[in-house]
Amino acid sequence: MTGIVRTFFAAFVSGADPARLDALADLFLPRAVIIGTCGGEPVVYDVDAFIAPRRELLSGGRLTGFSEWELSGRTEVFGDIAQHFCGYAKSGSLDGVPFTARGMKTFQFVRTSAGWRISAVAWDDERDGLTVDGRP
Repeated sequence: MTGIVRTFFAAFVSGADPARLDALADLFLPRAVIIGTCGGEPVVYDVDAFIAPRRELLSGGRLTGFSEWELSGRTEVFGDIAQHFCGYAKSGSLDGVPFTARGMKTFQFVRTSAGWRISAVAWDDERDGLTVDGRP
């Protein structure tokens, strides 16, 4: 599953070959769920709804010098299910304004006849009172 997680993070690079995002879609079950929280109401995506705006942002020129990477993580496996919980960081410039951020992601996996696939991803980013290093 570490290869799946690496491929997931590697897809999020500004100006990258669009094939990276195509490869990202292949990591998911067709009806997988992706959820962003980040202190507000959770935003729930299906695979296509998650990838489409990121494809535009990563290739449209507004987001430059962007990358996202895993800081550290752990994977647990039981039979045909697994989970990976990790810290991650990202940096780049949006509309010419540099930024950095960190957060945590959780991946849920299931083993299929075609190999391991992501069934769900959820993430939350640091904000006032919530940090990767000092999380409650």
